[in-house]
Order: sequence, then structure tokens, then C-alpha cells
Amino acid sequence: MLMHNPLHPGEIIEELCLEPLGLTVTEAAKALGISCKTLSSIINGKAGISPEMAVCLSIAFNTSSESWINQQSQYDLWQAEQHRSELHVRPLSAA
Repeated sequence: MLMHNPLHPGEIIEELCLEPLGLTVTEAAKALGISCKTLSSIINGKAGISPEMAVCLSIAFNTSSESWINQQSQYDLWQAEQHRSELHVRPLSAA
């Protein structure tokens, strides 16, 4: 069963990682080895978490890379399901 309207992982980064540690986007981006623009895009839901970014986040925040990838997958799948009726796919079955 899919979670109902999951948060984008960027919101989780901001609310559960940056804010509790009192980190700015600039400080966190520097620690992650990425640009402020890249981190801002993730936090604002404009970009997703790649496998490499998941590993970086897991190192920086002492979490698992799988948790970041799972969050992104749940978010992406929920978004795609919202447009299910717009897809022009017909069921296939064996003859």
C-alpha cells in the first residue's frame, strides 16, 4: 500500500536534518560537496535524490542511503499514480 502524499525528501532534509542542527543551506551544501543551488533545488522539491546523493546524505547525517532512495521512490511513485488515468495503456494477457 502506498503512503498517502509522502513528503519530498528535500522537506525531510530541511526539517529533520538542517533545522535541528542549526545549519544553513550554504553550510550543508559545503559539507555535502555540492553547490548551494543543487541543495536548494532538492530542498524546494525541484530536484530528486540520486543514488550518489543518497550516499552523501547518509554519510553527512549518519543515516542509511536506502532510506533516502526509498523516500524518493515513494514520492515519485505517488506523484505518478496521480496521473494513472492519463496513461494510455491497455492490459495484456497470455493467449
